[in-house]
Amino acid sequence: MRFFLQFSYNGTRYHGWQSQPNAITVQQTLTHALSVVLNQPDIQIMGAGRTDTGVHARQMFAHFDYENPIEVKSTVHKLNSFLPKDIAVADILEVSNEAHARFDATQRTYEYHIHLTKNVFLDELSWYYPKELEVEKMNQAANLLLNFTDFQCFSKVNTDVNSFNCKITQAFWEQKNNQLIFTISADRFLRNMVRAIVGTLVDVGLGKISKNDFVAIIESKDRKRAGFSVPAHGLYLTEIKYNYIK
Repeated sequence: MRFFLQFSYNGTRYHGWQSQPNAITVQQTLTHALSVVLNQPDIQIMGAGRTDTGVHARQMFAHFDYENPIEVKSTVHKLNSFLPKDIAVADILEVSNEAHARFDATQRTYEYHIHLTKNVFLDELSWYYPKELEVEKMNQAANLLLNFTDFQCFSKVNTDVNSFNCKITQAFWEQKNNQLIFTISADRFLRNMVRAIVGTLVDVGLGKISKNDFVAIIESKDRKRAGFSVPAHGLYLTEIKYNYIK
């Protein structure tokens, strides 16, 4: 039987999602918890995607196989009691045996958080950037992303993907008091893509580059022409959509 696990995590102390030797990761921590609670030492979980070191997730999915029915409420309670305080399981869903947390996802949404004035409560959960930014220009440039599909210029170099194409369906900034939130949705994302887009849009907000420059950067497919990669701790995976999960 195949199950989807829905969960969230604060990525501050983790070296990203994917298990790796000599580092604490979210996948490794969740796998251990499931193995103990379900009494199945060889259990394996497949995440909906990777997040880098320090990145957070408000909604993440992973799938795993288990031979017996699961009593959801008690199992969720046991998992949350066993897991550290920075990972929380929200639900367990029985799905078809062919369902796949990564390949079946139809849309992913990220947010990037910036605070413009010093705030001791946001320090690890948002990027402190005290310079004045022209948010309207940043929004105008962000909207141009919807006109393109090839985002090689925002991809981490030496990546092993077969395609740099992504279909972005929304990209916009909102200002709430002294905080800026960038929201972006697409069918898929390249490694480091959101952080590179935000860094380039910040350059637009600073007046370092124009909207025309922004378009030229995308068309160049050259990562060196795009902006810097903003810090990971301001980035959140906020939603993943599947056709069979409401």
